[in-house]
Amino acid sequence: MDEESTIGIIGSGSWATAIAKMVLNNSDRLNWYFREEEHIERFKKVGHNPNYLTSVDFDTDKIFFSTDINEIVEQSDILIFVIPSAFLKEALKPLKASLKEKYVVSAIKGLIPDENLIIGNFFNKHYEVPINSIAVISGPCHAEEVALERLSYLTIACQDIKRARIFAAKLRCSYIKTTVIDDIYGTEYSAVMKNVMAIAAGICHGLGYGDNFQAVLISNGIQEIKRFVDTIHPITRDIKSSAYLGDLLVTAYSQFSRNRTFGNMLGKGYSVKSAQLEMLMIAEGYYAVKSIMDINKKYKVNMPITEAVYNIIYEKISPAIEIKLLTDQLR
Repeated sequence: MDEESTIGIIGSGSWATAIAKMVLNNSDRLNWYFREEEHIERFKKVGHNPNYLTSVDFDTDKIFFSTDINEIVEQSDILIFVIPSAFLKEALKPLKASLKEKYVVSAIKGLIPDENLIIGNFFNKHYEVPINSIAVISGPCHAEEVALERLSYLTIACQDIKRARIFAAKLRCSYIKTTVIDDIYGTEYSAVMKNVMAIAAGICHGLGYGDNFQAVLISNGIQEIKRFVDTIHPITRDIKSSAYLGDLLVTAYSQFSRNRTFGNMLGKGYSVKSAQLEMLMIAEGYYAVKSIMDINKKYKVNMPITEAVYNIIYEKISPAIEIKLLTDQLR
């Protein structure tokens, strides 16, 4: 991989669109996979993604669109995957081209549900991508604020720091600052966990808990993330840095957070199914909380917030009752 490497994006949602905007600030070419030809034709006609971040205009002459994932993979050196984790396996079923020589970047904040694998481990196990050739994009960063060109910070995690710096430069611009770290496992697990915490924050908001309690909840939330991540992958890391704490804060508090929105609906009395039907985007924390609970059967980390969210979503316990029980466990 070098400065001239071609980037391909697999996915067409809001975060994929925001990443495409960043890439095209620094490049005259982008390969972009869409599942449906109709979506591509509408994009070319109107000059923007017709379904997401419609305020962001693109020069479509710089974009090679395709509904053939193999074509995008073969023509790209760097591949950024931006597909909800629950649907990644299905999306990759048509893939025949090898990923072994590619630089694979995960912009997915979730786990593969049936295997409880973080995305990096999934590509390493099933597609033989070397761990040093896998990177993770972490926040704190919402697609909507990228669209508005509000100053945002990204963290690129990869064990090969040199290549991480090359890739980070491809995203950096006047409104995007980047940091590079080598903690691929910690950033992935933390990104998964922060979605669960954001659902909890939304539930509490929906139930009428105020800012004072939310502060206690999120303070306990970052401690819970630290306990879990340090147990899964025990290295020295600063959990207070923006890749961990910052990403948690923006997801737990922001009006753009789909996980907080999902939780807020549950707190207001929506059933899980009705909340999912009303939302236009996937709340990754819904799938993540079950996977984290499954993983924690082995490690037995104390995670009262995660357990509360799991009980509300999967055990159908009343949010009011479950959160009241949780308040007695927080400090």
